[in-house]
Amino acid sequence: MPKRIWEEKCNLTMLTDFYEITMANGYFENGLYDKIAYFDMFFRKIPDDGGLAIMAGVKQLIEYFENLEFEEEDIEFLRGKGIFSEEFLEYIKDFKFCCDVWAIPEGTPIFPQEPIIIVRGPVMQAQFVETMVLLTINHQSLIATKANRIVRAAQGRPVMEFGSRRAQGYDGAILGARAAFIAGCSGTACTIVDRDFNIPALGTMAHSWVQLFPTELDAFRAYARIYPDNCLLLVDTYNVLKSGVPNAIKVFKEEIVSRGFRPKGIRIDSGDITYLSKHARKMLDDAGFPDCTIVASNALDEYIIRDLIAQGAKIDSFGVGERLITSRSEPVFGGVYKLSAIEENGKIIPKLKVSENIEKMTNPCFKQVYRLYSRDNGKAIADVITLHDEVIDDTKPYVIFHPVQTWKRKTIENFYAKKLLVRIFDKGKCVYKSPDMAELKEYCKEQVDTLWDEVLRFENPHEYYVDLSKSLWKVKQQLLLEHSRI
Repeated sequence: MPKRIWEEKCNLTMLTDFYEITMANGYFENGLYDKIAYFDMFFRKIPDDGGLAIMAGVKQLIEYFENLEFEEEDIEFLRGKGIFSEEFLEYIKDFKFCCDVWAIPEGTPIFPQEPIIIVRGPVMQAQFVETMVLLTINHQSLIATKANRIVRAAQGRPVMEFGSRRAQGYDGAILGARAAFIAGCSGTACTIVDRDFNIPALGTMAHSWVQLFPTELDAFRAYARIYPDNCLLLVDTYNVLKSGVPNAIKVFKEEIVSRGFRPKGIRIDSGDITYLSKHARKMLDDAGFPDCTIVASNALDEYIIRDLIAQGAKIDSFGVGERLITSRSEPVFGGVYKLSAIEENGKIIPKLKVSENIEKMTNPCFKQVYRLYSRDNGKAIADVITLHDEVIDDTKPYVIFHPVQTWKRKTIENFYAKKLLVRIFDKGKCVYKSPDMAELKEYCKEQVDTLWDEVLRFENPHEYYVDLSKSLWKVKQQLLLEHSRI
């Protein structure tokens, strides 16, 4: 792997909310620094009111955990704040990450309220990593979720990520493109992503190339002569149907076919894409280029793509930029990080955050998430959040119920159960091998295909069931009862 200059930042250990450090100091001063705590990352709402989200960012989270350390300049900075004890500063000089971590693998569809990351370890450490856990998973899961919506809207047509120039910063462009590929995009315009992640970099020309030459025809000829086996021409600089496509056809015949190659296609970046693509398709077919593809770009999203296809647009692939890489329609993935349990004398003590807002109430305990699949068709039926050591016996009928509206029950039969959370760190040592990018992309597609069409709808999707096991529900109810007596 080449050296990633873009990753050489000024000490990511200090990329944290300041209160994480003040709390760490407080835990130390109160003798609680080595108390074992459990924290869950989960989210409360699917972006764009969609039916599913896509997990992404685990690989970068692993890299963060593996490189956690306080350098001398960090210690000096904290000393200069004048609020931290010397004993605490000496302690963190030898900081070594030693937590256990579980995660739902990248590319997996995920749903509100279920833990997608669990961190267990000394509270100073497990609490301290909160900011980066959220930052890493929130961003990539957001972009993966948006990208997957766009990919599904394209109905099998390739979608290329074109958003680097309008991403929120370097990491937004690079890691956003990574997340988009996991979720189904065919490639990216971002070259460094190809170098560092083996994601195909794609692209041809800008309008400036065409404008630089005396004529559009000259510009097309020059490009075709350099790239005869990869010639895709941008045809909307002046007039798509009057000059762009006719000039492209002329060049295809004289510069491409004459040399024994076939043209790759044309790109339309403005105008009424449905109208233009239909007429361009006919012109290309009539000229003997039925294999010449038409690429569309220009501020696309899942809804525009869906409408273009419904209107009969003759588009073979799409380039999607700012609305994908920024998830413009809903640019926040609302993941949170909450304490769920502590250990006392080797016993797990569940913890619960109570709220008058049911949505903001947490689920206690050290947990596992099971996904139940139909043996008949392989479709996902529901997720069940359980205690960590619970086993769902899929040889017997299993009753799921709504965790609030408990009278809503369903008996699941002829199913199999799969654990979603896998261990990625054991006492600070990584025990998980991240799949390569092609594997992640294929895995994501397979997992999305297990969901019913009703869940995949863009508008008013069916709410996928995420229920609590009976045992976990009982613990939660008992804690609620205890807190109500305070």
